[in-house]
Amino acid sequence: MTTAPWPAARVRATLTLFAGLTFTNAALLFVVQPMFTKMVLPLLGGTAAVWNTCLLFFQAALLLGYCYAHAGSRLLDPTRQGLLHLVLLGLALTLLPIAIPAWLPPPSDARPVWWLLAVLAASLGLPFTLLAAGAPMFQRWFASTAHPGAGNPYVLYVASNLGSFAALLAYPLFVEPRWRLGEQGAAWRAGYVALVVLVGMAWWITRRWPAAATPAAAPTPAPLPSRALRLRWVLLAAVPSSLLLGVTTFISTDVAAVPLLWVIPLSLYLLTFTLVFADRPLLGRGFMSGFHLFVGVALLVVVGMTPTKLHAAHVILHLLGFFGAAMVCHQQLADVRPHPAHLTEYYLWMSLGGVLGGAFNVLLAPVLYQRVLEYPLMLLVAFALRPGYGAYDRSRRAWLLDLVLPALVFGGMVASFQLRVPVEGRWPMILMWSVFTVAGLAVAAMFRRPLRLALGAAALFLAIEQRNAGNAERVITQERSFFGVYKVTRWEHYLMLTSGTTTHGAQDLVTSGKRTPLTYYTREGPLGDIFAELTDSTQARRVGLVGLGTGTTACYAQPGEPWTYFEIDPTVVQLATSGRVFTYVKECAPGVRIVLGDARRSLVAEPDSSYDLLVFDAFSSDAIPVHLMTREAVRLYRGKLRAYATMAFHVSNRYLRLEPVLAAIAEEEGLVAVARDDAPDEDARARLHYGSRWVVLARDTAAVRTLLTQRGWRVAERAAGVGAWTDDYSNIVQLLKKE
Repeated sequence: MTTAPWPAARVRATLTLFAGLTFTNAALLFVVQPMFTKMVLPLLGGTAAVWNTCLLFFQAALLLGYCYAHAGSRLLDPTRQGLLHLVLLGLALTLLPIAIPAWLPPPSDARPVWWLLAVLAASLGLPFTLLAAGAPMFQRWFASTAHPGAGNPYVLYVASNLGSFAALLAYPLFVEPRWRLGEQGAAWRAGYVALVVLVGMAWWITRRWPAAATPAAAPTPAPLPSRALRLRWVLLAAVPSSLLLGVTTFISTDVAAVPLLWVIPLSLYLLTFTLVFADRPLLGRGFMSGFHLFVGVALLVVVGMTPTKLHAAHVILHLLGFFGAAMVCHQQLADVRPHPAHLTEYYLWMSLGGVLGGAFNVLLAPVLYQRVLEYPLMLLVAFALRPGYGAYDRSRRAWLLDLVLPALVFGGMVASFQLRVPVEGRWPMILMWSVFTVAGLAVAAMFRRPLRLALGAAALFLAIEQRNAGNAERVITQERSFFGVYKVTRWEHYLMLTSGTTTHGAQDLVTSGKRTPLTYYTREGPLGDIFAELTDSTQARRVGLVGLGTGTTACYAQPGEPWTYFEIDPTVVQLATSGRVFTYVKECAPGVRIVLGDARRSLVAEPDSSYDLLVFDAFSSDAIPVHLMTREAVRLYRGKLRAYATMAFHVSNRYLRLEPVLAAIAEEEGLVAVARDDAPDEDARARLHYGSRWVVLARDTAAVRTLLTQRGWRVAERAAGVGAWTDDYSNIVQLLKKE
């Protein structure tokens, strides 16, 4: 063993190699997450819950990888550990490229969580676990070399998080728009081969230039982390992990289940690790503590208010609030990191916290709560985990004030909401936001004691909840499933079904209006045109409808017609058919056939050339399942239609302009695409006649001539650069609305 100082060139080359290896390992680890999730998304209806379940698996695999790295560091020296790792990496290469196993057919039950976890384990388990072990393992190897900087291997954690951050941003912005899934899989395999080469080089350096032994004096053993410290590691890792899934659910439910909206929160999550482990943090502790305090309180107000429309400002506030909470928790994690001798154990406990946070959201919360309550709950816990200021007062008076002051905030807010103000003009709004502002400042003033702050924030949130409970909309029932949260409310003489911030149907409770289609399905709107002009109501029509909702469309059926609904969520079926809530199906088409499962997979089993009309109205909140609008999907639908039958797509969306995609598919497939935008006046909207946009695809112009000439339809518009979506290619970015 050499004890001579290292040449400068070797110092730079070694650090560059280990940093490059760690960066590459992390990039491969995180780019495969949205890539594989996009592969499996069509099998489960395109819901945002698929990403959260996949993220839970990735967290669990990360924990397994850290266990492997930690056990190896205890049982093997770096040279033997490196040799074992190279052998396992070579074995994993034989399992590539990754693909969904044919021997695991998708389930038909309502909660396919365990099936999805099994698919992930079978397809990606070994390669992903080995990549997950990379960060702590390579840091340990670097710490065992004679490199002058070996005493601070945590600097490589910055390279790891930068690689993760870069990969996540690159996927939706550069990889997804340019390469198909098959090409992405091949490129990822090539990157895996390059990684094996880099691991071999790092292992050679570890073996060639180990740290010199000092026989004269044995090094002082590093103290073992206490149980309290380990528990703190777990808690500080679990809260940001849970918040990551919570904020992802909030922002992707209303737009689309696509990689772009998954990776933004995950990128911010990883960026916080990069910032707190840097030698020179870019953001000071005082600034981040104040930032989290005020943004977090504002976010709780917004979450409590449950806005009816998710504006860009709401999305930004959600992301900033999440970033602030994650920064405060991860900064404390960085502050209490142990001696490098316990590095792998440290990452192991952190990973366990990440898994517990994810498992709480994916496995426990849907059972415990009827709505996404885990998100505000973890925002409150993040306040409780903040560092205190000054000496902690343990007196009885301080503990009493921890309870009394939040109670005063709650009582003051509830009392203020009872004040009588003129109902005209802006006075009610001015009063509401004045109360929120004063209460929020009062809560923020509790920042010196984290428990008091958390209880004060909870009082603020509960007071807003109390106010919401007395509004004009009365909640009749609320249900939660794997696919979303559904709320049925009563407004005046209407029942309304909402998911996220989007209404999915309504019914008039007045007897004379119970069979009248409302919202996006009125007889005066595009769907009324479709049934009036594209089908022959004098003969029994065979109609297939994707998406049941409240069952409104059933009232277009004639007695005895063979209609089929394709619905993926049993909860929706229960709401629409039980007769206890909505009665459209019971009163208009009691014998309708309902096929449970993903519509596209279900349609494969339907007879060819058997339908007169196919209607696609599948949404989760305002998000549309992408796999129902691809070229391959349209080819499937076309085969199920009779000679001159048509297919209609409901493409209303607040954030995406989906019409150009269908126009591009129609052009490539030799079809005709026509569209209509419906914009009812204020009087019609008061009667729940909502605006909507529909696109119809037909075999030729003759089939839709009456729509064009008599009903005000137009030829569907193409958009520059927007091509047809396929099963392995879609680009959501270019469809975002500019206004």
